[in-house]
Amino acid sequence: MKKKPRQYEPHLVVEELSLLPGAEWLPASSGWSLMQVCAGSGYCLQAQGSTELETGAVLLVAGLARTIIRASQLGKMSLHVFNVIPARLTGLITLGEQDFLKLAAAKKEGVIRILSPDSETAVKMKELCANHRSSGLMFRLKLIQLFVEALGCEMESSVVPQEPPDAKARLRSLLQKTPPSELAELSFSELARRTNCTPRHLSRTFHELVGISFSDQRAEIRMARASELLATSNSKVVEVALESGYKSLSMFNLMFTRRFGTSPGRWRQKNGAG
Repeated sequence: MKKKPRQYEPHLVVEELSLLPGAEWLPASSGWSLMQVCAGSGYCLQAQGSTELETGAVLLVAGLARTIIRASQLGKMSLHVFNVIPARLTGLITLGEQDFLKLAAAKKEGVIRILSPDSETAVKMKELCANHRSSGLMFRLKLIQLFVEALGCEMESSVVPQEPPDAKARLRSLLQKTPPSELAELSFSELARRTNCTPRHLSRTFHELVGISFSDQRAEIRMARASELLATSNSKVVEVALESGYKSLSMFNLMFTRRFGTSPGRWRQKNGAG
């Protein structure tokens, strides 16, 4: 019986992909993909035309961008690829940066950048992917650095514009500067104090800006953290619950099952790294 693929999408893990002569591949990630042609050559096919890819070239592809990679008819093509999922960078980027990356990745036209083999990012990626089976913290941090360098000035558009200091502007500014991991630890009363809002007005304003309630947003952050730990660590479920902000294991099990439709243990069996 053929084993079903895991639903958990690899993140900050370099994978090697080979395409036979003339074969095509459509990158599909919920976040961003950074890839480098490590052998052979081919083409990047987009709606506006095609671009030739030589050995060493680097491509940055956002989410749903309709980009097809085609190997040359003259020989096979090999790629090193890793994905960056903004929702899993809760302790490293602010909510504003996270929202910018998620919104940009959700655009069908995507943000696509092709860097030449002699660019600084391409040279660094070639050196780093020479040891692509590494998985330590330093290796993952270098992958994030590569991604940011490839993205270039795109992140500058996520800067908050100057607005009068009303309640909505204060809340927007705080959300732009606060990492999701810190927001997950905040109480609603503390958020109200920091934004100088009444609880009723803050509840309405938060929903207007984010699209969901504060409690739902905090739960989403905690669930993202929990699923990351379950898939990538050997921590016990009770330890994952505590690390994700739940003091009660039964409450964690209830919330996780409600969110993913299965228990944490069964979810790990299906999606864990092994």
